[in-house]
Amino acid sequence: MIKTIIAFLIIGLIITGILVNPILVKRRRTRLKHRPFPPLWNAIIENNLPIYPCLSPDEIRRLKGHIQVFLVEKQFIGCGGLQVTEEMKITLAAVACLLLLNERGQYFPKLRSILVYPNTYFVKETTPIGNYVVEEKRVARLGESWTTDQLVVSWEQVKEDTTNWRDGRNVVLHEFAHQLDQEDGKVEGVPILQQNSDYPIWAKVMTEAYQQLCNDVLQDAKTVMDSYGITNPAEFFAVATETFFEKPQQLLSKHSALYEQLQRYYKLDPVQWV
Repeated sequence: MIKTIIAFLIIGLIITGILVNPILVKRRRTRLKHRPFPPLWNAIIENNLPIYPCLSPDEIRRLKGHIQVFLVEKQFIGCGGLQVTEEMKITLAAVACLLLLNERGQYFPKLRSILVYPNTYFVKETTPIGNYVVEEKRVARLGESWTTDQLVVSWEQVKEDTTNWRDGRNVVLHEFAHQLDQEDGKVEGVPILQQNSDYPIWAKVMTEAYQQLCNDVLQDAKTVMDSYGITNPAEFFAVATETFFEKPQQLLSKHSALYEQLQRYYKLDPVQWV
């Protein structure tokens, strides 16, 4: 009996080692990227991702490869009675994988499950109000990114965002930008950058742009980025990412240094897609 248990433990350790071995993971992902891309998936992306025809052939090729990996590695769970369809999966994967075109290769490593609600959903939120007293209330949400292993979106909002691509609001881009920010275990608007020398200039540019947005909102001035970005630096990064992909020309004109930092990080120039 003891020998049997030990044998199972050894097998389990071997399997675990195979699953987490970086070389084997890379090989598996390479195979997935080279699988034939179903025509139905391509049709879904053409219908639901307005900028798709504007991408270069190389960007389209890489996007399709990332989608293949993403769909295998992430679990989709319908909530509130929603039955997750193939269209939902492909649409969510296509938008999310735009953030992976810089070939970072991590595929949102902490994320395991994507929870999809049919529309706006409600959560209980507790807020300290002093003297060890907290206030509990129901809050309506369209999406959220957890620091553990889940991300939540409203499918109704996803459809609205893909239909109105140029309005600068996109719940999928927003929440997956949070995933990038959370990869190092911190939520502060600073994703993992390529080199250590990149962090000082990132901090300088982001802080200046964040403060400018805060001042513009306080003065009730017209802004390129959504005012939700003044909430904190983490939300600013997510809002800036939405704007970078959806309103690149306006962002470049108003915040050129910010645009250049995002361009360097994502290794993309969305102005070319306009």
